[in-house]
This record gives sequence, C-alpha cells and structure tokens, in this order.
Amino acid sequence: MFNKNLKLVIAALIIVYAVYQFVEGNIGNGISLLLLSSIFIFLYYRNEIILLAFLRMRKQDLAGTKKWLDKIKNPDAALTKKQNGYYNYLNGIIFSQTNLTQAEKYFKKALKFGLNMDYDVAMAKLSLAGIAMQKRRKREATTLLNEAKKLDKQNMLAEQIKMMQQQLKKI
Repeated sequence: MFNKNLKLVIAALIIVYAVYQFVEGNIGNGISLLLLSSIFIFLYYRNEIILLAFLRMRKQDLAGTKKWLDKIKNPDAALTKKQNGYYNYLNGIIFSQTNLTQAEKYFKKALKFGLNMDYDVAMAKLSLAGIAMQKRRKREATTLLNEAKKLDKQNMLAEQIKMMQQQLKKI
C-alpha cells in the first residue's frame, strides 16, 4: 500500500512522537506509539500485499493470488530485494499452470533476487527442473534436481524429486 521508504519515514515520525510522549510523562501513550511504529517497520521487511497473496496461494486460489500481485505496480521500486524474489516466485507458480516460458523467466528472476527459505529455493529449482524436462533439456534438469535435493533438508520434496528422476530416466 505504502512505498517502502514512506513506511520508514512514518515509523520514524511515530517514534519521535513516542519519545515526546515519554518526556511529557505519558508512558502508556509512548509504549502504544512504539508498538504502532513496529508495525510499519515489520511491513518494511514483509510487504503486506505479498503476505495477502501468500494467504490466497495457501487456499489454492491462483486467480486471487494474481489479483493481489497485480496491485504492485512497480515491483523493482516498491519492494526490497527479497520481497522482489518472492513476488517473482509467486508469479512463477501462477504461470507454471499455463505458460511455461513465462514461469521459467519468473523462477530464474526469483532465484536471482534470492529467497529466504531453503525450501522455497528448492521448490523453485524443482519447478525449473520440471520445465527443463518438458523442454527436453535433460542435463539442466538433472543439475537442478540435484541442487533441489541438497536444499530439501526436511525431505518435504523427496517424493516429487524421486518421481522426476524416474521420468528423467525415460527421456
């Protein structure tokens, strides 16, 4: 909703006013204002629109996820580097259902910007491996599958990786 820099300015102004409230002796107001400023600081690191898009994705509502992501007009300016990675990651998941070339572009961009969780990186690489398999690029698919296997420490994707490795042997 707000620009990332505007969020920091609002948080700084609220903190300054909270200090003023402490000086005036209104301790309760100061504490409340500090808690309010922490919301803006949290939203600087976690974009609210991407959080809402993840909620839609969790409910398997790809159209709703796309609707939320479309509200971000200029992702390069409005988002931090990691947020931009997740923006592209979500778009890659959406386009993997319809347009593989577009999905591949988004997944590669997401990996370039970076993702916080190893599971998300593994999922992006697994998706790229699937796209490479469908485009008959066996060597690239094998490399990506091995990287995804290394990143999947909790074996959440083990079944999908085994299935894809069996399909690779048939190619």
